[in-house]
Amino acid sequence: MKKWLVPGIIAFLVIVVFFWAKGINNTAVVKDQASQEAWGNVQTSYQRRNDLIGNLVNTVKGAADFEKSTLEAVVKARSEATKTTIDPSNITPEQLAEFNKAQSGVSSALSRLLVTVEQYPDLKANQNFLKLQDELASTENQILTARTRFNESVKDYNGHIKSFPNNIFAGMFGFKEKSYFNAVEGAEKPVEVKF
Repeated sequence: MKKWLVPGIIAFLVIVVFFWAKGINNTAVVKDQASQEAWGNVQTSYQRRNDLIGNLVNTVKGAADFEKSTLEAVVKARSEATKTTIDPSNITPEQLAEFNKAQSGVSSALSRLLVTVEQYPDLKANQNFLKLQDELASTENQILTARTRFNESVKDYNGHIKSFPNNIFAGMFGFKEKSYFNAVEGAEKPVEVKF
């Protein structure tokens, strides 16, 4: 009986550690997938905005002899924003900063477009324009929600892989801390709007 006691205890401990490590790994995989899904939702929201911008620019072009430089700035910013891609399984702070900078350019150009529109009463009364403007405002809210949910999923994932003793196995299994989606530099300052 004593002969089997030590090997039995060792086998039991190995089985316990195996299932414990398996649970840590599987939970990290689920949380990692959730953060990748959340990032996909962020990108989908930005894509919707980019699609709406094309329609908005065409509506503005057709409804007014509009300032060409403002429209070109919006189209260029939109083009630059769609060039920036990020691998959701390996998001770095630098990639997020680059993505955020590109999207900030779109927001800035779009703000200038909407401010300039105020000078054109016929365009402001155009039903297509008004509908697109409402959809754009709704999309901006979706973007905010998607970014918030992404950060929540990253917090959940990072908390899981960084807490002890999970951090021991998470490092061995190759799970790394993910970066949060941060505001662009200067976002804390109020936007100056000139008419």
